[in-house]
Amino acid sequence: MTQSLHLSLGQHARQGMKPQMQDFHGALLPEGGQLALKGAVVALADGISTSPHARTAAEMAVGALVTDYYDTPESWTVQTAAGRVIAATNRWLYGQSRAVAPGDPDRGFVCTLSAMVLKGCEAHLFHIGDSRIARLAGDSLEPLTENHVSGGLLSRAMGISAELRINHRRIPLQAGDVFLLTTDGVHAHVTGRDLRAALERTADLDAVAEHLVGLALQRGSRDNLTAQVLRVDALPDPGTAALGDEAAVLPVPPLPKPGQEIDGFRVLRPLHHSARSHVFLAEAPDGSKVALKIPASEIVEDPEARRRFLLEDWVARRIDSPHVLRAAPLPGPRSALYGVTEFVEGVTLRQWMTDHPKPSLDEARGIVTQVADGLRALHRREMIHQDIRPENILIDASGTVRIIDFGSVAVAGVEEATPGLMGALPGTYQYTAPEYLSGDVVSWRSDMFALAVIAYEMLTGLLPYGTQVARVASRRDQMRLVYRSACDEKSAVPLWMDEALARALHPDPLRRPDALSEFLASLRRPSPGWQAAHRRPLAARNPLRFWQGVSAILAALCLILAAQLGG
Repeated sequence: MTQSLHLSLGQHARQGMKPQMQDFHGALLPEGGQLALKGAVVALADGISTSPHARTAAEMAVGALVTDYYDTPESWTVQTAAGRVIAATNRWLYGQSRAVAPGDPDRGFVCTLSAMVLKGCEAHLFHIGDSRIARLAGDSLEPLTENHVSGGLLSRAMGISAELRINHRRIPLQAGDVFLLTTDGVHAHVTGRDLRAALERTADLDAVAEHLVGLALQRGSRDNLTAQVLRVDALPDPGTAALGDEAAVLPVPPLPKPGQEIDGFRVLRPLHHSARSHVFLAEAPDGSKVALKIPASEIVEDPEARRRFLLEDWVARRIDSPHVLRAAPLPGPRSALYGVTEFVEGVTLRQWMTDHPKPSLDEARGIVTQVADGLRALHRREMIHQDIRPENILIDASGTVRIIDFGSVAVAGVEEATPGLMGALPGTYQYTAPEYLSGDVVSWRSDMFALAVIAYEMLTGLLPYGTQVARVASRRDQMRLVYRSACDEKSAVPLWMDEALARALHPDPLRRPDALSEFLASLRRPSPGWQAAHRRPLAARNPLRFWQGVSAILAALCLILAAQLGG
C-alpha cells in the first residue's frame, strides 16, 4: 500500500490583554486526491490594532485562502493558485479600506498573513507582515519568514494598497519536521526550547499550542496570541501518482469485439491502433458516438505508463474548449482502465496539408488561429501540450480544428505533486522546440514554436530549420540554428509575415512573442517595425540567395580575368 502525506496539527488562540481579538487562524487538511493534488493549508493573520476592522480583515484573509484555494484548478501550481487567491483578497480588502477610511490605512481593513501549503514533499510559504513561520531545529526555532516592519510600523500588509508583493518560498519536507506559525504576541516570548519541551511532555498538539500561548502570557505578552503547531508525520512515496490509486487498481480490459459492451459503451468497430493504445468507435448509453481508448498490452505491467494513460483522460476532463478534444461523460464508475472522448469525423492536419498543398494565407491563418485558441485553453490551466504536430490536429467537415492526443501534456500542478510523471521528451523533433534538447527552460512558448513550425510548413511545404533541431545538444547548438526565410519565388508569403514566423521560431524562447495573441496578430498585419526588417540586407533575409549571388559574381569575375589573361 502506498504512503501518502500525513500531517498533525494543533492550534490555540487567546484575546490576551487586549480589549478585542484581532487575530484569526484556520487550516484545512483534506484527504485522498484533494490532498495529493492541492495539499493542506495552514494560515493565520493578525489585524492591526489601530483599526476597528482588523478582525474582519484577518478573518477574510485566512478564510478566503483556506476555502477559495481549493476552488482553483487542480492543474495550477501552488504558487499560482494561492497567489491569485491572496491577491484577489488583498484587492477586496483595499477596496473596503478606501470605502471606510480613504487615505488612512491605519483605520482600514489591514492585516498580516502567514500561510503554508504542504503538497507532495514540499511546503510553500506565503508571507506578508510580521506574523511568523518557523521550523524546529534541535532546541532552536529557525525563522522561515522575514518581518515586513520599518520604523516600528508594518511596511507590507494585506489591504494597504491594490498591488501586493507576496513573499513566496518553497522548502523540502522531511518526516518529523515541526513547524510553528505564530502572531507577534507569541513569537516574541517563546523559544525553540519551549516548543521542544512541550512536545516531549505530550503528543497532543492542541495542548502544545495552548501551552506556548500560556507561556507568552506569563512572560508579559500584551497582544492577541495565536499559535499553530504542524508536524509532518509521513511523506508520499516517491513516484506515487497524484491522480489517486485508480491507475494502480483498474484492470486493462481485453480488446473488445464489435457488439460487446464496456460499462455501457457498445463497441461498433476498431478505428486505430498503435504501440500505446487501441481506439474503437463506440455508442454511449445516450446514443452518441464516442471514441473508446484502451491501453495496449505492452503497458499493462508498466505503472508509469498506466498513470500517463490515465492522465490523458484527466486532462481532457479539465479543458473546455471547442478546439480541444473533449472527454465524453461516464455513465458510472469505470470497471477497467480506458479513456473515452467525443467522436469527431474528420481528417488530421497532415492529411489536410496533403490535400491542400498550397493553401491561401487566410486558410493557413484560420487553422493556426483555432489551434492557438485550443492551446490557450491548455495554457490557462498551466498545461503544455508538448506534442503539437499535424498528426495531433483534427479538422472536421465544418472546418473546426481540434487538438488531440494528450499523452505528452505537462501539467504543472500534477508535476509539482508527482515529479517525473510528465515522462520523456516529445519524440517528433521536426516540431520540437530546441529548448527541450538544450536543457533550456520549457514553457508555453515551446508550444508556440511548434505552432509556428506548422504555419511555416503549411505555407512553404518545408521546415524552417530542416533537420538542424534534431542535432541540438546544448544551448550553443540552440543559438547556432539558422532560420530559412519563408519568402521565395515558390511561396506567396509576404516579408512582414516571414518576420512574424521568424520571431515565433526564434531559437531563444525569450525572443519569441509574449503571447499567442501577439503571434496571431503579427500573422494578420505588419508589425510596427516590419519596414526595418524589409530593409535588412539580403544576407540576413535569405543567406542562400545571397551566397548564390556572391558565387555568381565571383564566377563572372573569374571568366573576365581568364579572358583578359588569355588575350
